Amino acid sequence: MYDTQSTFKAIADPTRRAIIGMVADREMTIGEVTDRFNMSRPAIAKHLRVLRDGGLVSVRESGRERFIKFEPSALKDVEQWIEHFSHFWDDKLSKLKAAVEKDEA
Repeated sequence: MYDTQSTFKAIADPTRRAIIGMVADREMTIGEVTDRFNMSRPAIAKHLRVLRDGGLVSVRESGRERFIKFEPSALKDVEQWIEHFSHFWDDKLSKLKAAVEKDEA
């Protein structure tokens, strides 16, 4: 099980967000993920550990290979947190729309 704080920590880093984006499309081996970055396999392994701790990826072993799979359910807490603040954006967009329409009139 993961906690919400670990999920937010996991998505805070651009490298980890890039990894999520890659494995969201399909499962990938650790080697495939590593090949797409200019960093060592141990560095990628650390990022994957943080993503696993945040519940965002799981690891499946098949023979000698380890496959990384995206686990989207962990993002539900993030979505709910963002949704809580969406009214601020809605209000600002409504005001912008009113200002633009006023200038066009």
